[in-house]
Amino acid sequence: MFAQLEVSKYLVEELKGDVNAPGYGAGADGHCMVTKFLLSEGVPVDINYGRGTPLFVAAESGEDKTLEILLDHGADPNTNAHCLGSPFFMALTKHSFKCMETLVKAGADVNWKTFGLTPLGFATARGGYTNFIRFLLDVGADANISDDLGWLPVQLAAARDCNEEVEMLFPLTSPIPNVPNWTIEGVISHAKIEAKKPLDQKACQRRKSFLKLEADIAFKQKDYKLASELYDMAISHGESAALYANRSLTKLLMGDGEGALSDALWCRVLRPHWAKAFYREGAALMLLEEYEQAYDALLDAQNLDPESAEIERELRKARELMKNIPGEREHV
Repeated sequence: MFAQLEVSKYLVEELKGDVNAPGYGAGADGHCMVTKFLLSEGVPVDINYGRGTPLFVAAESGEDKTLEILLDHGADPNTNAHCLGSPFFMALTKHSFKCMETLVKAGADVNWKTFGLTPLGFATARGGYTNFIRFLLDVGADANISDDLGWLPVQLAAARDCNEEVEMLFPLTSPIPNVPNWTIEGVISHAKIEAKKPLDQKACQRRKSFLKLEADIAFKQKDYKLASELYDMAISHGESAALYANRSLTKLLMGDGEGALSDALWCRVLRPHWAKAFYREGAALMLLEEYEQAYDALLDAQNLDPESAEIERELRKARELMKNIPGEREHV
């Protein structure tokens, strides 16, 4: 941390670096002294340098100390990173009670929707957030705000058969007209039946398109973990070869060769004559150092798209690596 502080000082004081440049956002990622120094040098507290404001980045990283410093300097607790969510929502996804408490004290909107869900809707839909649901209700989360498909938090919890969460939400939820038996048992029974029905296709496609757009934005910002999670959510609303291909790439860039390969193979199943599917498979196999299999996959990709310079480049790389491994094919 001290080394980063000294580098920051050198850039600003000696080289007269632009304190508003993208690189200075790193101060928000858990380095309190760097953050304080940059703010003292005039960095706008709510500057958006690509990944969102420093406050958003601190919340996304679960860095509660940095978050407090930014709020003490007037950071807006209700900013968002494009459409990727508010700092409060990101703190929830990181399971950071500390960040959430700090943001609530600073005036964060606990009902701000992200991806069509309020924080309470997200927590009840995903599972594993029971303690956070209790906290959200304590700080004023509204149990009567539905998601973009019309489901209330109590229904989302009921569909997962989580009695504890339903018991918390039921007294705070206004009776739902189409639930004939307005009891805890009745809500759970009704939600299970409704969850088995096909979703409204227009609404489902709308959410899927929205999630893909947000995933693409996260990918361009090099937030591959978030992009992968968003592609995962989009896939849950309808599989497509393009979504699997994109998620395969995010996993590849995170170093998850097995995950990248699995997604590439699903991509092939859905579009068996698509060059990109074979290319993604080859790239994953290269990461796993399975060079002979990678060569075969890339060769299939080239046969489907012989004009691609990118495929040719990877094919040459696989060929060269095969030569250095005993037992691999000698003539390719």
